[in-house]
Amino acid sequence: MNTQAVVTGIGVVAPNGIGADAFWKATREGVAVLDAVTREGCQDLPLRVAGEVRGFDVSAVVEDRYTVQTDRFTHFAMAAADQALADSGLRFDEEAPFDIGVVTAACSGGGEFGQRELQHLWGKGPRFVGPYQSIAWFYAASTGQISIRGGFKGPCGVVASDEAGGLDAISHACRNITRGTGTRAVVVGAAEAPLAPYSGVCQLGYEELSLEEDPERAYLPFTRHARGFAPAEGGAMLVVEDPRHAAGRGAEVQAVIAGHGATFTGASRWAESREGLGRAIRDALAEAACAPGDIDVVFADALGTPEADRAEAGALADVFGKRAAKIPVTAPKTGTGRAYCGAPVLDVAAAVFALRHAVVPPTPNVTDTCHDLDLVTGRPRPAELRTALVLSRGLMGSNSALVVRA
Repeated sequence: MNTQAVVTGIGVVAPNGIGADAFWKATREGVAVLDAVTREGCQDLPLRVAGEVRGFDVSAVVEDRYTVQTDRFTHFAMAAADQALADSGLRFDEEAPFDIGVVTAACSGGGEFGQRELQHLWGKGPRFVGPYQSIAWFYAASTGQISIRGGFKGPCGVVASDEAGGLDAISHACRNITRGTGTRAVVVGAAEAPLAPYSGVCQLGYEELSLEEDPERAYLPFTRHARGFAPAEGGAMLVVEDPRHAAGRGAEVQAVIAGHGATFTGASRWAESREGLGRAIRDALAEAACAPGDIDVVFADALGTPEADRAEAGALADVFGKRAAKIPVTAPKTGTGRAYCGAPVLDVAAAVFALRHAVVPPTPNVTDTCHDLDLVTGRPRPAELRTALVLSRGLMGSNSALVVRA
């Protein structure tokens, strides 16, 4: 990135809070909300624990004409985008609709909508399948609906690069701004809704999925009790902006997206992800013109299997050397579950708030670690923070790192 884009707005729909303030309050205090899956139709699945977004009233935030043609994952994204735009104070300019773009990432798509229409097809016949089935399930649905609803005609796209796509989407959005084509802002992020029965069955093929029934033991990365990850729904959207445009309109700059790196090492090849993640970290640091010693906190990927955790700890040791054991590391997602592409964007939101408030949020439910890491547990830790490193890996082999500066 030649000119680093800035974050001017944040919107969140997460299991531990709807709205950025509620999310940060719960994240800062380490509130754990993992619980038994209650979604209708999931009671007979071996997946027992997940992070559900409860109390979300789509009718209060999205117009009926959009809800009828969209899935829950898009409802989350639209609601979070509204919040981010309001937070940034960015207003749509009818005379310059091509100046604002939209980029999202997606892993699971519209499983709930798709399941319903497939049931209509099976039980009643093809004439009973709604026309919106063709657009509601696919990965680009959220980008399309946000751009149409907002009138944004700038660079739009969707990143489908596995769970790390959340970070890759932010980088893609920033490059649209910094390449000098006139894009002044991009609404970017990811939200997922993978807890419909159909989606749950699809996830059962992941050997990394935790089938633990106790919410307090379902997702314990970096410990000897690690047995996989608990999934979650929700996510976050950001407004990233050209710093000159943000300054010109008097917007508050919440953080700077300073650098990004990405690699690919193959599905479930966690031992190989050590080298791949390490390379992504080095590339992100290089793009940010940042030395390893400048990193004040790491928001870990924290997959939650012994091999994957060992590889991530190893990657940090490879990059930071002996200092890896002294840098505060946190994984707030252990309290909410892993929202696939939405998870790293939630981590970016948490990182921005951590930098602003000079505190590292804890890793819920985790009390010890079997790796040589300074994992923050128990309670929030006050710290002088200027630069954060956010990490993400996908089950199919993607590795991504993002440097965020105050």
